[in-house]
Amino acid sequence: MTVNLSNIGLREIVNSFDLFYIDIWGVLHNGIKLNEDAVNVLSELDNLGKEYVLLTNAPRPNSDVIKFLEKLGLDAKKSSKVYTSGQGSLNYLSNEKKNIKFYHLGPERDFNLFKNFKSLKQKNLEDADYIICTGLFDKYESLEFYKKFLSSFIDKEMVCTNPDLIVDRGDITEYCAGSVAKVFEEIGGKVKYFGKPYPLVYKKSINNQSKSVLCIGDNLNTDIRGANLQNFNSLFILNGIHKKENQNELNKLFEKYQVDVNYIQEKLKW
Repeated sequence: MTVNLSNIGLREIVNSFDLFYIDIWGVLHNGIKLNEDAVNVLSELDNLGKEYVLLTNAPRPNSDVIKFLEKLGLDAKKSSKVYTSGQGSLNYLSNEKKNIKFYHLGPERDFNLFKNFKSLKQKNLEDADYIICTGLFDKYESLEFYKKFLSSFIDKEMVCTNPDLIVDRGDITEYCAGSVAKVFEEIGGKVKYFGKPYPLVYKKSINNQSKSVLCIGDNLNTDIRGANLQNFNSLFILNGIHKKENQNELNKLFEKYQVDVNYIQEKLKW
């Protein structure tokens, strides 16, 4: 049974959990401004001495997201809790792809992810041994472009640094790296994913052994499925990435994405 916390708040269940994985984009902010109610939740968790991780499928190092959150107005103590899929990818690439040539598929703003081994970056895909996908090129928004562009290179492994399919930037919906990776898989390519819902990002971000865990997020494909795969409890934020879908029959929505949800809330609120 799914319990609605919209009226009673997270405070009603907070003592049932030791550790909280909290999504950033769609929960803590909308790409433009912070959700002050969610920031207040972090303050209350700090007051109670609860552990939490701001776990995000951002294709950038932790430091980049921390700077962005501080620019939005989040204090240093809270922003220090960030762990990104990009950081998980970076750790993997530094250890497992050392001295191997790569091609970057994504916007130039993601440069910091591979600046420590930028000399291995190839201008042409045919010269690379593998692909780092952080998103879409700024000039090409159609997934059909990537299907054609990648069709001759399905023998090269793709490392996807953000499994999210879409994200809302204010009122505008944009494709993420996960959508490109899905296209690559559909044409026969192989992808290694870093981030939610895959297990490694949870284990690497904090010690979660023998702890009661609640995953909070607005994405059924990543936040909630990730909770299900780890056998953690989940809190689904309604006013996020799925807000444009029919939420009058939530059971059908959850069935569509094949997930189980323990709690729902219109937005994260104490």
